[in-house]
Amino acid sequence: MKIAILNDYLRLSQTCADWSRIATQHEITVFDRAIAPEDAAAVLQPFDILCTLRERMPITRELLAQLPNLKMIAITGLYNRTLDAAAAAERGIVVSYTELRGSYRKATSELAWGLMLSIARHIPFESNEMKKGGWQHTAGFTLFGRTLGLLGLGRQGRYMVPVAKAFGMEVIAWSQNLTAEFARQHGVRRVEKDELFAQADVLSVHLVLGERTRGMVGARELALMKGSAILINTARGPIVDEPALIAALQEGRIAGAGLDVFTHEPLADHSPLRALPNVVLMPHQGHNVREFYEVAFHDVVENITAFVSGKPIRILAPERNASNVQVI
Repeated sequence: MKIAILNDYLRLSQTCADWSRIATQHEITVFDRAIAPEDAAAVLQPFDILCTLRERMPITRELLAQLPNLKMIAITGLYNRTLDAAAAAERGIVVSYTELRGSYRKATSELAWGLMLSIARHIPFESNEMKKGGWQHTAGFTLFGRTLGLLGLGRQGRYMVPVAKAFGMEVIAWSQNLTAEFARQHGVRRVEKDELFAQADVLSVHLVLGERTRGMVGARELALMKGSAILINTARGPIVDEPALIAALQEGRIAGAGLDVFTHEPLADHSPLRALPNVVLMPHQGHNVREFYEVAFHDVVENITAFVSGKPIRILAPERNASNVQVI
């Protein structure tokens, strides 16, 4: 069989798992660059198995219809919101998932704190100036006594709470499904949406991308924020209206932003975000730690081995994949 590993930019799939048994009988191709959507059908047509890396490449009903050889899709993670799992099932394509376990579960929330501190204390800027021979160009601000606003109190949002308390921050939260009781159980005060944006010194996005959350942080919401506030997004780029955010940052209506996700990825070289001095950018690194690759590709190898032997495991039900498109 021909196996394609998609969007493995660092080729870590091959060093974080043992593919030797599979490689003796099957042909493995690693794509370490993104495939343009208009080229995807032609490039992937020969393959029997596709291995996706998170949600870096959409696999739509239209694309699946143009891949007659495809028999299996091995996703990394419990679900994949950019995969049409129902269409795959209709075509008899097996979709397998990987387990959520190990320390990498907190990797995204840890990065959110890195972005937050980088903005608050101007770490990237001052580090670069020090390398040039400069000394003290900015004054930052402390997190102690500030208010952290969580847009979403799901798993990643909840991971933020104990760290915020350790910093001495007040924590408030809002989402469409969040109740005051659930918030209290996790040491958080629930507020209304407008209050969240108006009161937060740091607004951190932790929502699942879906139709209800796409563009949720728009010009109106950004206008409610303090001029001294910063925005952190390690969730999904399209939750934030990118042109509105760029305008707010260019005009100094908010103090800064730390972004790990973008509307279109990889981020275009000509994006205005790359030139803004009050922004810290990361290339979608939230999950991108070795612990993730070791767990995910260990399971992928197991899944492919089981599939080619006629006994597939960890099969993703289309209804479970669809249920995770909604806000949680």
